Amino acid sequence: MKTHQILSTIAVALLMGATAFAQTQAPAAPAQAPAQQGNWDKTHPRRAQVNNRLNNQNARVDNKVDNGKMSKGEAAKIHSQDHAIRKEERRDAAANHGHITKAEQQHINHQQNNVSREIKNH
Repeated sequence: MKTHQILSTIAVALLMGATAFAQTQAPAAPAQAPAQQGNWDKTHPRRAQVNNRLNNQNARVDNKVDNGKMSKGEAAKIHSQDHAIRKEERRDAAANHGHITKAEQQHINHQQNNVSREIKNH
């Protein structure tokens, strides 16, 4: 009988200690993907490459307008195309927890190649 009482006392003490420990721990926040939180990894290498290229193309267009080699209307059309590409990149990243896949990057690069040719031909 004494052994049973000792074991019961130990079990109760362990249970109380575990309960007290659990109550002192901060409640776990629900896990969310970075894209759901809005904290996209904008510095991911594929995203950085795409976005740097978009910035470069916008600068090229602005230089052509400044030099008189492209009209503001033509520039607006190209800026619109770049904006659509940027939106696509953001949608792709949102669907992939802040990253874009290699295939998505290749698709976007193909679109950027077409825009780049338009800039070059003006």
